[in-house]
Amino acid sequence: MIKPTLISLVMIGLLNGCSKPEDPTSTEAPYTQMAQNYQHMLDRFVDIDMQADLSTVSDQDIQVLKKLIQVADILDIIYLKQTYEDNPKIRQTIQDSTSPHQQALLALYDLHYGPWDTLEADKPFFGQVKRPDGAGVYPVDMTRDEFNQWIASHPEDETAFKSGYTVIVRDADKLKAIPYSQYYAKELQAAAKLMQEAAALTQDKSLRIFLLKRADAFLNDQYRDSEMAWMDLNGSLEVAIGPYETYTDKLFGYKTFFEAFITVRNPEDSAKLAVYKKYLTQMELNLPIQDEYKNLQRGAESPISVVDQVAGGGDNKPGVQTVAFNLPNDEYVREIKGSKKVMLKNVLNAKYQAIMQPISSLIINKAQQPLLMEKYFFNETLFHELSHGLGPGNITLNGQQTSVSEQLKETYSKIEEGKADVMGAYNMLFLMDKGELPNAERQNMLVTYFAGLFRSMRFGVHEAHGAGAAFQYNFFKEKQAFTFDKQTQTYHVNFVELEMAIRDLVKEVTMIQALGDYQAANAFLTQYAVLADEVADINQKMASIPTDIKPHYPKL
Repeated sequence: MIKPTLISLVMIGLLNGCSKPEDPTSTEAPYTQMAQNYQHMLDRFVDIDMQADLSTVSDQDIQVLKKLIQVADILDIIYLKQTYEDNPKIRQTIQDSTSPHQQALLALYDLHYGPWDTLEADKPFFGQVKRPDGAGVYPVDMTRDEFNQWIASHPEDETAFKSGYTVIVRDADKLKAIPYSQYYAKELQAAAKLMQEAAALTQDKSLRIFLLKRADAFLNDQYRDSEMAWMDLNGSLEVAIGPYETYTDKLFGYKTFFEAFITVRNPEDSAKLAVYKKYLTQMELNLPIQDEYKNLQRGAESPISVVDQVAGGGDNKPGVQTVAFNLPNDEYVREIKGSKKVMLKNVLNAKYQAIMQPISSLIINKAQQPLLMEKYFFNETLFHELSHGLGPGNITLNGQQTSVSEQLKETYSKIEEGKADVMGAYNMLFLMDKGELPNAERQNMLVTYFAGLFRSMRFGVHEAHGAGAAFQYNFFKEKQAFTFDKQTQTYHVNFVELEMAIRDLVKEVTMIQALGDYQAANAFLTQYAVLADEVADINQKMASIPTDIKPHYPKL
């Protein structure tokens, strides 16, 4: 297979990074300071021994889980290459180095899946090479203009080049698209075999069908049938395995990255949340935009699963941990069958106790602290995922069918994550008006939602969720939806103004999506997706609070 051409200086820069002990005559920071810096970077993630309720899982399905965990490990390998083609070589370089910081560097590398700090705008902690926007799925020296010019000159290549399931490489003086099934053939064939073996073991018909169809997709890059089958999973195991999110493609947001969620369903909690599904159409109708832009064609099946995660792989493991997901991302499947919301209960609980609770007690003024409720940290996450399935998806521009993600390109993830946040709060207010959620807890929800923005802003505005939280904060600041006390560095939520601002922001970002307006998305993010000075100061104040968790799942 043809590999992407890599700039030779990339590896030279990395190899010269921290691969030998410090020279006392150099200008580098002394050993103790560097050691403290690395330890601080590691301490931003608190180690948590995760618990999972396996009481509903049969002995036979435990064997299925073990097979699927092996699949997750394989997707780890693929994701590492997708993130940066020479990632495995970089890790080996650190491992072979004589740096006194070798163990800390290895731990950081394994935490972030590469030599870049994902909490600090991808700043390198090993070497000086800038993380390429195209990750490892485009040539590192390829620009957006070159890609677009190639398609303009070779329109027959557009579908393959923009596909979520191809790697773009150089072939002499040409660009070429290689399907994932070929580029990652060794790993995907091994993963497919394990999924076929797991399918043969399980008694769950829906899981067997999904695993067999997804194994086929790994070999032929045709994912739609298996996405349909995934929507029908209804047994004790809930697994998502495949190429899904596009966050790591910061060049265009076209390419999907491999990941795995291996989880066990909590049937009682899942049943409790099923009531919200019936309101999805009403939520769409309630959006504060003109009816012509509302998406009433999407399927309303939208099951909700509450699960405990027992293992992960690929894109869901590095850095900040996922608390919930809403899949599939294929707009065709969404319009036929809707999308499924999966809540990782044990991850959510761990984050609330270790991070959200101490942040809230630090930044919310004493008068409003009694309003904070763990219930609404969970609910905001749920309604965030529900809201991913609402609003514009497939749209028509200039008489042509297209999608919001294709039109907004690399801005899409930031706009969409912030939209899902604020629309989640908007939809909870709607259900309170309907009496489905307690209206008496309106203020509890608003304070808890507002406090949650600070947890996400710590991820940095370069990251989709961090940028989405920042633009909410700055928009609300402009609308005077909160008061900030500079002396105590605490916040007081102005409830009436916040409710109005939530509605206004939902309208603004949803219309950017409805019109597929890339320029408006860029301008909006430039204005609002920035870290306010007072938030930067508060981040320093919160330095002793972990930024996220580092989960350790039990061995099966």
